[in-house]
Amino acid sequence: MPGMENSARHPSLPAFDLYKMIPARLVYKNSSLKILDQRLLPDRIVYITEKTAAGVAKATRDMALRGAPLIGCAAAFGFALELRRLAPASAADLQKKARRTANLLKAARPTAVALFYAADRMLAKALAFAAAHPGRLGPDAHKKLFSMLDREAALVTSEDEAACEAMGLHGAKLLPKNCVIMTHCNAGALATMGIGTAVGVINTAHKQHKIRHAYSCETRPYLQGARLTIWELMREGIPSELITDNMAAHIIKTCGVNAIVVGADRIAANGDTANKIGTYGLAVIAKHHKVPFYVAAPTPTVDTEASDGGEIIIEERSVREVTYVQNVCIAPKGVKARHPAFDVTPAALITAIITEKGVISPVTRANVARNLNK
Repeated sequence: MPGMENSARHPSLPAFDLYKMIPARLVYKNSSLKILDQRLLPDRIVYITEKTAAGVAKATRDMALRGAPLIGCAAAFGFALELRRLAPASAADLQKKARRTANLLKAARPTAVALFYAADRMLAKALAFAAAHPGRLGPDAHKKLFSMLDREAALVTSEDEAACEAMGLHGAKLLPKNCVIMTHCNAGALATMGIGTAVGVINTAHKQHKIRHAYSCETRPYLQGARLTIWELMREGIPSELITDNMAAHIIKTCGVNAIVVGADRIAANGDTANKIGTYGLAVIAKHHKVPFYVAAPTPTVDTEASDGGEIIIEERSVREVTYVQNVCIAPKGVKARHPAFDVTPAALITAIITEKGVISPVTRANVARNLNK
């Protein structure tokens, strides 16, 4: 796979394990971060080992590391790794290197706000430490600094795990018995350090015997639904089927779909939501068929500085990801193509936003603010 040449590899696990477990997404140990390479799933379980913030940022850009909450958790660990590696000599040096590290991580991808949240949170801790320890930083100060950063990164992770559990419970309450549900992209365990956001809702509802059937859209061009979400649903024993993206309207119309749940990469202050490309179209179809359309996302996904969806930056990725599938070209040589990786669903098309603090419905600016202030 492109982008793996400069990273350490770990042997794949036997194929028979693939449907018995969701492997650890991140393992932070011995001054390194092992990252599950999600480009190779579901065929192989392979880890990349990174020891720098630049390595974590590259894994994020290259899509080895993906999923908005997971990107944030990895950024927190990447920040801690980098400061440990740089060992700032003084408070002023710490301030300089901490800012540089945070900016490096945030530059990896522009849309997922969890990345910015985690990097800025780690930066704030580092700057507070510098303010409390003016002058030169010796071994004892380094030990305290690195321990503090490790604890903060672990806290970002544990908060994500707890948020996923809470969203699962809040979201499951919204679903009817014998629910036929649809989801888009991958917002499951593989996108988080917990049970997932949107797929976490489905899993929780399934454990409550409320899910009759689940449909996973394949999610072109990167096929997160085909490679990841359906794998997670199968692992949980949830009755489920994979569909291509252009089947969604037909399936909603003819197969009794009575709920749709997706994740989010960034939510504006008014509730407009950026998620994987294709989400907006699915919401329009849901509105026409009067099917509830839910977004599940933790509160750090809300960008209060973005007044509405028009202020959300939409990442444009390589056209090669459109014209190639598994390194096989599927389009004429030299073709021009577009690849906006996300789209924005207006708040008016969203029935409710599910956060760890509760359910936002109707989705209005005031209700979003009220949820954040709980």
